[in-house]
Amino acid sequence: MDIILVLTLAVLAVFSRLIPIAPNFTPIISVALFAGAYVNEKHRGYAILILLGMLLTSDAILGFYDRAMMAFVYGAVLLAYPLGFMLNGKVRPGNILGYSLAGAVMFFIITNLGVWLVGGLYPMTFAGFTECFVLAVPFFRNTLAGTLFYSTVLFGLYELLAMIVQPKAKAV
Repeated sequence: MDIILVLTLAVLAVFSRLIPIAPNFTPIISVALFAGAYVNEKHRGYAILILLGMLLTSDAILGFYDRAMMAFVYGAVLLAYPLGFMLNGKVRPGNILGYSLAGAVMFFIITNLGVWLVGGLYPMTFAGFTECFVLAVPFFRNTLAGTLFYSTVLFGLYELLAMIVQPKAKAV
């Protein structure tokens, strides 16, 4: 069941990347966190394959880009997955907020480090490094907003449905 759920979310994430809302306003990090929080340990390898498939499929549709840069993007998403392990059994609004924020910040740092290192857009100096990160802030706003929005929706709906399907027994 957990793999089917992650696969369904991954398919929805692919389609969401195709909707021109705002650059980087996607559920990609949220799906990785969600998978980390809910996928059973014996299915974790499948979840990684699904996450990679989600990225590859959407990139195949949108267009592939520099392989070195793809490694940074894919790596950042895959690192959000074990971050979600820490949410397992501790899914509460404050934790979801904190881990979503951590996932978005981690993605921002890793991908912009990649842009600076391999993108060829900025000089390999401290000034170039700083410029790269400063110019990326508008994209970070969208990444953060998308991650917070989609994490709220994914975790909130899942927990709501879990309460409806399996209501906790009331003490008598």
